[in-house]
Amino acid sequence: MIPRARLGFALRNFSSSATTYKHVSHIGGKPIMLPTTVSFTPSPTALTVNGPLGTTSVPLHSFVRINFPEKDIMEVSVEDAEIKVQRQMWGTTRTHIYNAIIGMTEGFKVPLYLVGVGYRAQLEDDPRGTMDGGNGRRLSMKLGYSHTVYVPIPPHISCEVPTPTKIVVSCTDKHLLGLFAAKVRGHRKPEPYKGKGIFVGDEKIRIKSVKKK
Repeated sequence: MIPRARLGFALRNFSSSATTYKHVSHIGGKPIMLPTTVSFTPSPTALTVNGPLGTTSVPLHSFVRINFPEKDIMEVSVEDAEIKVQRQMWGTTRTHIYNAIIGMTEGFKVPLYLVGVGYRAQLEDDPRGTMDGGNGRRLSMKLGYSHTVYVPIPPHISCEVPTPTKIVVSCTDKHLLGLFAAKVRGHRKPEPYKGKGIFVGDEKIRIKSVKKK
């Protein structure tokens, strides 16, 4: 017998039907529209993407399923979305495949802006050639130091300097592009007092005011 003091609580928490919750990935569940210029070669461990700009491969876990319900549509799923690891990799795998498709058809591009008095950049031949794993070209940058900063350009990166304070880098791999942009930015990270530094894309920082004594 339920005491009167707990009767209301018991009635509020009583349900005549069981509720079943099913985990769904909001990102992984989105179908991918396939361009006509891209072809795919699936295997148990990877999905090879072929496009106008080249070929790349996306690793696949054994529980990932790739389906083509229509000719121009791809769907990504997993064996059991109730398992945490599978649920986590569902959206991640879908994102990697989508980025591979964009990379092989359009490529990725990001601008870097040099902000500061006397800051400037230019492209030049690397006297060391490809010794450091570069493509024979390098960035030469004046960033407020007493010395010039040199950054070799990797073979997978394309680089342009349309103006002395703007660098445009492009690549078919979004991850590799981000790593190179971060490397260049690391030579003069934006500082919050005068707003000087190398800014990536539409990056903005909050300017801090100097406290007066």
